[in-house]
Amino acid sequence: MSLHLPKPIADYIEANRRLDLDGMMKHFAPDAVFIDNGKDFVGEDAIAKMLKDEAIAVRAVFEPDSFREEDGVYVLEGPAHGDFPGSPLRFTYRFAMNGNTIGTLETIVWA
Repeated sequence: MSLHLPKPIADYIEANRRLDLDGMMKHFAPDAVFIDNGKDFVGEDAIAKMLKDEAIAVRAVFEPDSFREEDGVYVLEGPAHGDFPGSPLRFTYRFAMNGNTIGTLETIVWA
């Protein structure tokens, strides 16, 4: 499915497909917050370490199949697959932009 996403979000999703950490980090604001499973990772260094340890390490690739905007937040939903228990799992990704950068990204796994 072709989703018409803002460029920073589209670039993040494409970099994730390639498991390209630098590409995934490219559009985060320096003080961005990544909320993963209710835990906050603040700033580029913390986000990069979390992505390396928890996404790249298990080859987790998110494949959004729906997209909507809710009060300025871009919401994507779809499966993520990789080398982790229960794969594939369905996720919601919530992107809040800070100008042309990603200010906040929250990931929520569907129970």
